[in-house]
Formats: sequence, structure tokens, C-alpha cells
Amino acid sequence: MEKCRLSPEQLAWSCDPAQFDFETTEQLSSLEGTIGQNRALSAIDFGLGIRENGFNIFILGEPGTGRSSTIQKILGKRAQDEPTADDWCYIHDFEDGTQPVHIRLPAGCGRELHRDVETLVGRLEEEIPKIFESKEYEQRKSQIAEEHQEKIQFLFKELEEAATRRGFTLQKTVSGLVLVPVKDEHPLSHKEYEDLSEEERAELDERGSKLKNRLNDVVRQVRDQEKEMRSDTLAMEKDVLLYSIGHLFEELEEKYDKFETVLRHFKNCKQDILNRIEEFRPSQGPQIMLPGMKAGTQEPSFDRYRVNLFVDNKDLEGAPVVYEANPTYFNLFGRIEHVIQMGNATTNFMMIKSGALHRANGGYLILDCREILINLFSYEALKRTIRNQEIKIEDMAEQYRLFATVSLKPKPVPLDCKIILIGTPQLYYLLYNYDQDFRKYFKVKSDFDSMMKNTPENLNQYARFVATRCRDENLLPLDREGVARLAEHSARLIEDKNKLSSRFIDISDIIREAAYYAQRENNELIEKSHVEQAIEAKVYRSNKLEERIQEAIEEGMILVDTEGSVTGQANGLAVYQIGDYSFAKPARVTVRTYLGRGGVINIEREAKLSGPLHDKGVLILTGFLGERFARDKPLTLAASIAFEQSYSGVEGDSASSTELYGLMSSLSGLPIRQGIAVTGSVNQPGRIQPIGGVNEKIEGFYAVCKIRGLTGEQGVIIPSRNIKNLMLKEELRQAVREGKFHIWAVETVDQGIEILTGVPAGERGENGRWPEESVNGRIDRRLCEMAETAWKFGKEKEKDQPS
Repeated sequence: MEKCRLSPEQLAWSCDPAQFDFETTEQLSSLEGTIGQNRALSAIDFGLGIRENGFNIFILGEPGTGRSSTIQKILGKRAQDEPTADDWCYIHDFEDGTQPVHIRLPAGCGRELHRDVETLVGRLEEEIPKIFESKEYEQRKSQIAEEHQEKIQFLFKELEEAATRRGFTLQKTVSGLVLVPVKDEHPLSHKEYEDLSEEERAELDERGSKLKNRLNDVVRQVRDQEKEMRSDTLAMEKDVLLYSIGHLFEELEEKYDKFETVLRHFKNCKQDILNRIEEFRPSQGPQIMLPGMKAGTQEPSFDRYRVNLFVDNKDLEGAPVVYEANPTYFNLFGRIEHVIQMGNATTNFMMIKSGALHRANGGYLILDCREILINLFSYEALKRTIRNQEIKIEDMAEQYRLFATVSLKPKPVPLDCKIILIGTPQLYYLLYNYDQDFRKYFKVKSDFDSMMKNTPENLNQYARFVATRCRDENLLPLDREGVARLAEHSARLIEDKNKLSSRFIDISDIIREAAYYAQRENNELIEKSHVEQAIEAKVYRSNKLEERIQEAIEEGMILVDTEGSVTGQANGLAVYQIGDYSFAKPARVTVRTYLGRGGVINIEREAKLSGPLHDKGVLILTGFLGERFARDKPLTLAASIAFEQSYSGVEGDSASSTELYGLMSSLSGLPIRQGIAVTGSVNQPGRIQPIGGVNEKIEGFYAVCKIRGLTGEQGVIIPSRNIKNLMLKEELRQAVREGKFHIWAVETVDQGIEILTGVPAGERGENGRWPEESVNGRIDRRLCEMAETAWKFGKEKEKDQPS
């Protein structure tokens, strides 16, 4: 027992405050980088440096390890040294009207172009109506009309003269011009014409037929003149219009002469204005208004000449870094807005809105993996964007409509963006295994560790992290004892003396809570006592169920013995995880052995309350017994193992050593000390293997013994390989110093059974025999007796059977 007993110094790592070269964290400089994540930082550096397609980054790690803050700091610093991303604008598509075209401009030029075009449109709205109201326009229009009118009058004059010479005159009727015969300078009526002789009528008809052909020629010439007049008027209007607005475009064309797309847009605008002259002429007809409706304006729209400033990077310094907290489809890829007018939804290129991918183009986009997976369409559309290297704005509701509708389809924007996903390891490996595209588009894995090495260098970095947190959040500084206690708590969080927790969210919460208690006491510093108070208060807020179980043990509702000795009965330790809090309680394990060939029966398994790991641990016991005791005889053994008062599932193999001790006690007839609890898994050769939750298990049994009364003979047996995981509370360590409680660390089953029974386990001699009164000797003798009894029983049964 003394050989395996641990000293108080082995029960926890104590951080020496004297190793820190500061009095308070206020004296420390702020921490600029991230500590303890060299592997993850190396992967990030590689992923950001390589520009080939598909080398996007997936940052995996547990929440609170600094994944988001680290990548944002790195990108924020890196982006400052990179070129500023370009501006993007959308303009009207003059060819089709449904496929707006994008313009790419250097940062800042987009806003300038937008402002210049807005000024241009304002000038056009002001100047064009004036053109059609000007005296010059009216004069030139009248001049053209007069010139053509003179030609028309000349044609009619010649026609009238020819008609007069041939005895006819021209008269206007509803159906147009007609030739009427004249006699004695008097137009003949229809009756007078009928009263003429046939010779006179024939002569008139012959002359009229020739004149009618000439009349048709004149009418045709008049129509040609009217058509020519309209053409000349239109040409004049275009000349006047182009002359009046040309200088407005010339200024902008000179300013943006390096941008071919902008010049093409100006050219299309001018051509479109000329093509829409009919719309720009003042309306002279009356407006038709329906009852209850406002009078509508007949003014033409100039919106198609505007520029939609889609992405504006004028105020940006360096490459963009965008974190999209709500990655819905529209938030990522943009949307086309609509307005309702008279019950109809209308839109135009000015209503195209950018998404996070557009704003991050030329830089970096950070997304939460879980959020993008739970948002409909987002994940598949993101992969499609990476594959095609273009950002396409689509109306996703269109595919669910019964009828197809005409909508805008903006030209896709080329993608030049590094995408960073942040998620848990479970999400990463789930996507990697079940989505074949994932591994093609997120080739860089940056794995954030939840722990780091406990070295003097890391401890100093830890202190600087504490100083940075206090400085950033205006918290009170910590003294060196407070930092040392915080470091010890960090080691306790991951149950390793040689490691520190890198779940900085938990450390930050303790700092904030300790600052609260320090301020409440009007202290100027956060001291060790405040850190301990914060830790204890956090436990107290979560340990209601633990206290209820301890009360049930104290009242005898849950049967646990902490004194005396019982054969075939041992105290195991079970850990309960309740959200962010875990604790342990003793669990009585009973074993009964008897003659038979059923082997070891796991009652939990038979009742379907046992998990696969626990089942495996029980099956290992048969292998241990067979290897140690069945070399010279068969095992004619039946044993039942049960967790008493267990009403829910049992999982894990950490109780397999406890079950084996109970089995050995039952076979040897040696009682087990009930003041000692046991934890640890066992393998078939009988070596004790490490387990998890060792601190909670020891403290859980200590709490029960404390309630029942410490006798100085109580304690816990743990695997020796768990010594490095011990970070026990000071109260328990003090009890060990005073000899009221003990911790033993064992490597083999034999060491454990000696502590539990007080009897040597015994070693196998050269003749293959065990010492008679040793634990193993007693078990071997009992198994021999059971084998002989089974053999005799079998012989007698054969005799009783008729031949």
C-alpha cells in the first residue's frame, strides 16, 4: 500500500507565482498573436498564400479555442498590405434589356462614376425637354415643313393647271381629291353629266382618265414629300439633340477614356436617346384618367442611363474581409428587389443588390459552417460558385413557380475570393466523408487544438493573454497569484498537469467573474481569492443534481458503504455529464460466482442497459481468468456482475477493474475494504489502463466519505498512468496531507487487489503454482475445486443414464 500511495505533491500541479516577472498584469504588453496553435497557424498561412482554385480553408476546433478571433486578426493584418478590391457597377443591357452588364473599376472610381452619371441624368432630364421647347427647334422644324409644303403646293398647282386646260377642276371630299368636269366655267353635277351626249361623255372620260393617273402620281409624290419631311424633321431633331447633349457626354468620355465598358455604355446611352425621340417630344393629346387615380406623368424615364453602384470600396483600405453571420442565399449571393405597382411586381437593374461574396470579392469571406448548412440552398450554391469561379444572382423562387416569369438575369461577376469556413471537427469529417465535392473545394484544414503545452514560455504568454483581455474589456488587472491560480484552473479544465487549456472562452469567463467579485469588494486588483470565488460560484450554479445525489447517499436511499469489508462487493465510480458540468458518484458493484459453464454474465447487458464499451470490458474479464487460471484446467465458472441501483444506461470500460476485483474477491472468499473506491479499465494480461474524469471520480468519493466521516482508511485506487491528470482541489489535498484520505496509483490488478484485501496477490512459481494463501492461490484452488466438482457431477450423470 505504501509503494502505491501518492504524496500530496503528486495530486496536483502548483503554479509558482514567483516565476512571473510582474506584479500585476497591467505591467504586461498586449498579446498580438495566438498562443498554442502553431499547427493551425501554419495551415492558415499556407492556405492564405496559395492562390490556386480549391485551396479554401476549413478551420475546425472546439468552440472557444479562438478560431474566429484568430482568423479575423490574421486577415485584418494581412489585408492591409494587399491591393484594395475593385468597385463593381451594373448598367442597363441595351441589347436585350433582361441581362444587366457589370462594370469593373478601380476602388473609388465606381462612386465617382455613379455621381457623374447621376449628374448627367439630371442634366438630361433638364436639357432634353428644353430642346423641344426652344425657338431654334421650332424655327428649323417650321423651315423643313415650309420647304416641303412649297413643293406639295407646287405639285397641286401644276395639277390644277393641267386639269383646267382639260376642262376639269379639283375638289376636296371626305374620301380625298376628285376631278370634276367643268362646262362654261361651271362644275357639272351628276345629272348634268348624265344629260350629256355619249360623244361628250366619252371625251370627258378619256380626258379624265389621263388626269386621274396624273392625280394618283401627284398624291404619291405628296406622300413621299410628307415622308421625307418627317425623315428630315427626325434627322434635324437628332442633330439638335446630339448637339445639345453631346458636350455632356464628351466630358465624361474624356474622363473615363481608359475604361472601354464605360465608353460603350455612354455610346449606347446616346444612341438610345436618339432612338427615343418620340418619347421625349411633349405630349399634346389629352390624358385619360380613371376615377380614383392620380394623373400620371407622361415624362419619359431616364433610369436606364443610370449606374447601379453594386460594390463600393472607396472607403476600404486593403483587401476586404467580410464575416457573414447569417449566410442565407440572398445575403451571400445578392438579390433582385421588386416593387409592387398596380398589383404587379416590377424591377430593373437599379434594384440589384450585392451579397457577401460580392463585397468580399478580391479579399476574404468568413462563414460559419453550421449556419451555411442550415440555410436552404446556400451550401450547394457556394460550391457551384467555387466550381464555376463566378457569382451568379438568381431568383431561387423561380423554380418553384407554376408559371415562368420574365425576370432579370444579371451577368455573373468573376469570383476572386478566399473562403474560410469555421466549424467543429464533427462537421468537418461529416462533410469530408459524405460530400465528395467538399474535399475538392476546401483543401486546407486548420485544426485548432483545445490544449497547449505547459511550459514557462506558454505561461508567460498566458499572462499576456489575461492582460490583453483585462485591457480590452476594461477589467481590473490580476496580480501574479491570481494569474497562477488561473493557470492551475486551466490545467484542471483539460485534466493534465503538463498542458494548459486553449479554450479561452472559459478562461475569459472566469476573468470576468473574478473581476465582478473584486469590484464588489472594492479591490483594485483581482487576487487569487477572487479567482477561486469565481470558480466555486460557477460550480455552485451547476451542482444541484450532485448535491441531491449526495443527500440521497447520506439518507441511505442510495446504498454505498464507506467502512467495513464485504466479499464480492466493490465501490466503482461513475461520471455524470450535465451540460457544462460533470461530477461523479460511487456505484456499488456486486459479483456472485457459482458452478456452471455460463461464463461471466453482465446483468446490465441482459437488461439492455449496457453500452458496447462496457460489454467489451466485461468480456475481457473472461480472457483474463482464462489466461491466468485455465492453463491446466477448464473454467467451470458462472458469474453475474451488476451495478446496483442503476436505472439508466451504463457505458465505458472504466469500471472493468472494479468488476474484476469483485470477481476475484468472490472466488477467493477474501472481503474487499469498502472505504476504498476503484476506477480504471483492465486488459486481458491484467494491466490497469488510464481512464477519463479521474478528478471528478476522486472528489466524488471524497465528498461521500466526508459526509459519512473520514476515518483515515478511505481512499481511491486509480491507474498509475492517470497521475499526470490529477488536479485535485486543495481541500482534498489537505486531507491527504493529514492522513485522512489516500490516493493509490496501481499498474496491475495484483497491486489493486492487495490494497483492497490486505492479502498478497502472490506470484506464480517455477512449478506453475501460486502461493497457497495468496489471492491468486485461493482463486486457483477454488477454480480447481469447481472443475473437480463439475467432473464428478458429469461422471455420476453418465452412470445414471441407461446403457
